[in-house]
Amino acid sequence: MTINKSQITAVILAGGQGRRLGGQDKGLVEYQDKKLINHVLDKITPQVETVLINANRNQKHYADLGYQVISDELSDFQGPLAGFAIAMQSCTTEFILTMPCDGPNLPDDYVVRLVSEVKDNETIVVAHDGKRLQPVHALIPVSLIDSLLAFLNDGDRKIDRWYAKHTMATADFSDKPEVFFNVNTEEQRQQDTTTENNHG
Repeated sequence: MTINKSQITAVILAGGQGRRLGGQDKGLVEYQDKKLINHVLDKITPQVETVLINANRNQKHYADLGYQVISDELSDFQGPLAGFAIAMQSCTTEFILTMPCDGPNLPDDYVVRLVSEVKDNETIVVAHDGKRLQPVHALIPVSLIDSLLAFLNDGDRKIDRWYAKHTMATADFSDKPEVFFNVNTEEQRQQDTTTENNHG
């Protein structure tokens, strides 16, 4: 199945609480002289035509970057699936491509790797670092929105349980584990990129 970038909306997930960073809004945290959200935008915007930012606070800061900002319909920071749901309801493309706002090392072939594993328009493709799934790095058919809403309405929030209800393929990133380095702590924020390969 061939998918081109006009069929994909990138969704940057910036809706979390940032508990391990003292409650800071992680997308707006400075990392190597630039906000984390800007690192992600710089990497993903050449690879897709449409970008949404999922944020539950500081929405004006994110909107000032020039992209549409969407907020979860579920209150109290319900996790990534709530962000997936509002993105799927807001976009006009056939797929959403998700990534966290605190992962500054997206590769130039991020989209290509995930798209290459799509078998049909019902398949969820999830990144794999060679050791484990990276569930918030995923390509998801928007046609699954009803399934996701029903799952959330039942009170479930576990990504892996929802994925298990559908056909899932994995995209191999075992040669680039640094893609999944994310800034969760002040120590990681201070890290130099030369040490990132040591962190998953």
